[in-house]
Amino acid sequence: MSQQTTSTATPVIALTLGDAAGIGPELIARLLSQPGITANANIVLVGDPWLWQDGQAIARQTVATQAVSSLAEVRGRADQRLPAFLAVDTIRPEQVQRSQAQAACGAAVLRVLNLCMDGAKRGEVDAICFAPLNKQAMKLGGLKHEDELHHFAEYLGVTGYFCEFNTLDDLWTSRVSSHIPLKDAASMLSKERIVDAARLIYQSLQASGTANPKVAIAAFNPHGGDGGLCGREEIDIIEPAVRELRASGFPVDGPFPADTIFLKARDGQYQAIVTMYHDQGQIAIKLMGFSKGVTVQGGLPVPITTPAHGTAYDIAGQGVANVNATLNAFQIAQRMGGRLTAPPQGE
Repeated sequence: MSQQTTSTATPVIALTLGDAAGIGPELIARLLSQPGITANANIVLVGDPWLWQDGQAIARQTVATQAVSSLAEVRGRADQRLPAFLAVDTIRPEQVQRSQAQAACGAAVLRVLNLCMDGAKRGEVDAICFAPLNKQAMKLGGLKHEDELHHFAEYLGVTGYFCEFNTLDDLWTSRVSSHIPLKDAASMLSKERIVDAARLIYQSLQASGTANPKVAIAAFNPHGGDGGLCGREEIDIIEPAVRELRASGFPVDGPFPADTIFLKARDGQYQAIVTMYHDQGQIAIKLMGFSKGVTVQGGLPVPITTPAHGTAYDIAGQGVANVNATLNAFQIAQRMGGRLTAPPQGE
């Protein structure tokens, strides 16, 4: 099983400020004040000028940027040591009530993200890293899908399998079902979805620079179903998926009881875990490193990343937000955006 990757020129990474009522603007100010942040990426920040100034003031950072009038100008800039800044007009200061989910903030987030995706479709942007957004605000502002990933997939014309990855350092997780009620999770299980989830996380890890990742598959039921005494999903669905993956050459093991598999991964036996539903993986990942986790939107034609935490309305405007997860999200976008990925061979 192999996936060919070749280096591109310095990737163009589009950054966004996130929800105007949350911690996003100050996080981006802290990110762009990091030493050497432009060393391996040509950065373009897309946002409202007043909001960018507000973020710098809250973070107590002053970041020099170079103005551009379109995303098309970014790749050919003479001085890529400075982040580019593409000013947009999506929201006014009087429309923002800090620390609250509001329609105006959600609509502004959608406009900026769509602009960045338009640039990706034209080949002007190699990856997107967005500061935290709020799903309630986005739905109030016009989001028609259950989450931003489904919006991205429709906007970019994705017809194949896609899913959200949550990462912590060298460990990535995916899930077979996501933002649905727990009572519906069993109905979302299928051999095909598990196979697709495992293939995609394996290929995405390779695209991010992990040469030979090992993938573990989580069970669905307590104790892995206890041989059918506590559910048959493992016997009827998950084990056949694992057999198919192994027959295709993927380094996949399982299913493992979900309450022990993260111990193996923590100790380095596996670089990826396919979980069966949202909280099965999220609880473990956030407990292991809430301030460092990253969400990667998997299966899209352009890498899109974000810190795994939310808008943190409770501390917005206080200047205390931790930049670690945002830095990690940017670094993953940089690595994935800096590679041209050929289709996997031997499947």
